Amino acid sequence: MAPDSDLVQKSLNTIRFLAADAVQTANSGHPGLPMGAAAIGYTVWMRHLRFNPHNPAWFGRDRFILSGGHGCMLLYALLHLNGYDLSLEEIKNFRQWGSRTPGHPEYGLTPGVEVTTGPLGQGFSNGVGMAIAEAHLAAEFNRPGHEVIDHWIYGLVTDGDLMEGVASEAASLAGHLQLGRLIYLYDSNQISIDGSTDLAFTEERGKRFEAYGWHVQEVPDGNNIDQIDRAIEAAREDPRPSLIICHTQIGYGLPTRAGTKEAHGEPPGVDELRGAKDKLGWPQEPWFLIPEDVRRHFEVNVGKGRLLEEAWEKKLEAYARAFPDLAREFKRRIDGSLPEDWAVDLPEFEASSKGMATRAASGKVLNVLAKRIPELMGGSADLTPSNKTWIDGSPSFQADSPQGRNLHFGVREHGMGAIVNGMAVHGGLIPYGGTFLTFSDYMRPAIRLSALSHYPSIWVFTHDSIGLGEDGPTHQPVEHLAALRAIPDLVNIRPADANEVRVAWQVAIERRSGPTALMLTRQNVPVLDRKVYASAEGLRKGAYVLADLGENSPELILLASGSEVGLIVEAGLLLAAEGVNLRLVSFPSWELFEQQDREYRISVLPPGVRIRLAVEAGVSLGWERWIGDRGEMISVDKFGASAPYERIYQEYGLTVEQIVKRAQQMLATPLKTAS
Repeated sequence: MAPDSDLVQKSLNTIRFLAADAVQTANSGHPGLPMGAAAIGYTVWMRHLRFNPHNPAWFGRDRFILSGGHGCMLLYALLHLNGYDLSLEEIKNFRQWGSRTPGHPEYGLTPGVEVTTGPLGQGFSNGVGMAIAEAHLAAEFNRPGHEVIDHWIYGLVTDGDLMEGVASEAASLAGHLQLGRLIYLYDSNQISIDGSTDLAFTEERGKRFEAYGWHVQEVPDGNNIDQIDRAIEAAREDPRPSLIICHTQIGYGLPTRAGTKEAHGEPPGVDELRGAKDKLGWPQEPWFLIPEDVRRHFEVNVGKGRLLEEAWEKKLEAYARAFPDLAREFKRRIDGSLPEDWAVDLPEFEASSKGMATRAASGKVLNVLAKRIPELMGGSADLTPSNKTWIDGSPSFQADSPQGRNLHFGVREHGMGAIVNGMAVHGGLIPYGGTFLTFSDYMRPAIRLSALSHYPSIWVFTHDSIGLGEDGPTHQPVEHLAALRAIPDLVNIRPADANEVRVAWQVAIERRSGPTALMLTRQNVPVLDRKVYASAEGLRKGAYVLADLGENSPELILLASGSEVGLIVEAGLLLAAEGVNLRLVSFPSWELFEQQDREYRISVLPPGVRIRLAVEAGVSLGWERWIGDRGEMISVDKFGASAPYERIYQEYGLTVEQIVKRAQQMLATPLKTAS
């Protein structure tokens, strides 16, 4: 039985004033979106969204993304009213230290928040990744009469989302792929922080999305839940992704601020809030009011959600009886466990002075892993042959081949990053995305959010230095590794040779608590003889002793990452032949090294050995932590040049001869003693 209109309006006002009261209490926040889009949120959550508030991680649920994360009080109000573990006290504690109601939604902090949003366009693009995951898993596991993957991705998107380039990238790809499980409701209130969107945003948004290949509808009155409901029903019947343009008024109900820029991101003020309550017939006291009939109205979803999950579980039981092997594989996937023996007998690369590019080794390792880990899926931003990210034996993921595991992202690095994040958080897949390291700049916001949110995304960055050669400084990363090292909780790995690549991929696969970035060479680098030098398994600890050369304790430590490790090995042999006692350290990952206990770190870099020379084909920023007060660097603290890479290395001093010369100079300089 449908609720009467009075109860519906009372429910909408409960949402509006929970949000407005929270913003005013915090004296900080964005009241405009929750007040203007309350009917959109209500319609999706009360009439369409399938969820179980007592089990937010239920895999069969629909997903809801609030892409305009600044309007988070709309989401928090809906989560609280619908029975999630988010108390009214948390609503009252909005934007305060230690609360579960931060100023923008954070994945992993608040139950029911599917992705971290706030940087506009990211949530929009995450949803495209979720829709890709849904389509791929449905193609892989569903069988006639047994549709165990059958969920929808809903989102509330804003003017700001649609202005952002990342959303355009993702929308273009979503239309091409015909991701029909994606339904976005566009809160078109035509106001941004600066004022009217007419200042900078006047194209026909609907026509733009039609050109992308989307199904587009308009809802003239964004407060009319029946209009919104009918549009969602029509969207569910169309095979294309859908954009429903809902014309709303920002700050609906505010007597002087509704429809103005002041409603966007400022507390309304006590007098304005009182005026809004009078205007909409809402009691002045108490604040944070939830009428009992409204609470009972929303609480229906608690029981409904339990029944929905139970029905899905019965579906799974029938599926398991009909397809036991598929069901076991499906359960393993959604549980996030890896297949047994997935890492057994991975490629062991023979020692070679001619060597192999680490990007080439990565492609070989990836393909062995892909045979054993069917959930491994990804691609490149139009650089597949260069990044070596193609999975042999699988088609590309397209509208007519959703079972494919190879994604063509097109020249859309930022969109790729946000889409991969959505795939990672969806579950059932281990996604990766590849491009040149220099183009990590194009996707940095998505990389940052993967670290902040602990998404287990894998980033494959090739052409990792001036070693890419002739393409020149526009394509040669010098500051990028340092910039990525500055992101908290992002593990960066720059393998020295093919065998370190093997271990690096294992680390990336095993790390489900956050993202991993692999930095790989275009040029060949020597494959070290692991019978002479320490096992590549040392990469797991971030830095490790390759060898101690000489008859006595080391007086010098040579450190390097990636392609420069081969240089310090060769230089070390020449120095040892001159009687120098030294240590060679491969340093592929600062972050993994920092995770080790102090005893291990000291064992690799003993404080007593103060003469240290680090070599890396990038800026020196940050290396002072590891080389100490007597340490020096051979680095690249300027842009590169266009030439064969051997000539560039020579001109920039990245040679065995220069390493030997600098080491000799350092050893000849007396240590300064404290006065």
